[in-house]
Amino acid sequence: MQAITVRDREAGTAGLTLTEIPYPHASENDVIVRVHAAGFTPGELAWPATWTDRSGRDRTPSVPGHELSGVVVELGYGTTGLSVGQRVFGLADWARDGSLAEYTAVEARNLAPLPADVDHAQAAALVISGLTAWQGLFDHGRLATGQTVLIHGSAGGVGSIAVQLAREAGARVIGTGRSADRERAADIGVDAFVDLETETLEDVGEVDVVLDVIGGDVLDRSAALVRNGGTLVTIAQPVNVLPRSGRSVFFVVEPDRATLAGLVARMRDGRLEPLVGAVRPLAEAPAAFAPGGRRAHGKTVIRVAHDEIRPSGLS
Repeated sequence: MQAITVRDREAGTAGLTLTEIPYPHASENDVIVRVHAAGFTPGELAWPATWTDRSGRDRTPSVPGHELSGVVVELGYGTTGLSVGQRVFGLADWARDGSLAEYTAVEARNLAPLPADVDHAQAAALVISGLTAWQGLFDHGRLATGQTVLIHGSAGGVGSIAVQLAREAGARVIGTGRSADRERAADIGVDAFVDLETETLEDVGEVDVVLDVIGGDVLDRSAALVRNGGTLVTIAQPVNVLPRSGRSVFFVVEPDRATLAGLVARMRDGRLEPLVGAVRPLAEAPAAFAPGGRRAHGKTVIRVAHDEIRPSGLS
């Protein structure tokens, strides 16, 4: 089968190549998914799990990408809860071959059923951004109705979903970004917007929750904005400057079937819209993520398969 692989840790996204690799093996509690759409985060090429397994052994050539949407074509021993021919979407394990491939093996518990009327590209774009936004706001940030949340990168993939979820929860939302992001942020419902290039972040005042995807100086300065009992949440890096009287959380997104089901239900009834950018075929994945390449606004999705007919000869 065809897949995008990486062999050289130092090459970055320039090391992505389209190659032929063996069809995956379904271990216990796994399913094999025929991938229809996949997402990729360039930063994952710096993660140790991309290059070694959990025992520290080299596992290259690795297949990157961990967001996927597709159809189950095979069940591993002992797998329950899913069936062959079922549409699914979810998050592949960080330390295993991922979703930029025609087929991939995924633990069944990491996948959620995908309704027939949801496009695979939209589903793939929802996975990491949606899970990150939900876990950051509610599991870690404990955001509640009537509170104020500051969302950095509010027009991006994670930020735009976080804005929509926070609004639905009855929170006041302050978004940040660049001047070009102001209109998009307003369209998805921020109550106020701070241009980080020309405006003063500290003028925001105190907030109950900060959700950060930027890190660096923006993260450090945000600590002073967290009010007593509030929470500073980031996915960018460990927190260096702590809030005076609140909590801080640095987390890595985790698979969660129930959360994915809730997110896709919101998308179906119009309460949530993932930010889908360019949709490119598998062969164009290296060019889509090449340094300096032109990027569409929103999540770039790789379209792998175009039909939902189960290939013959698979069991």
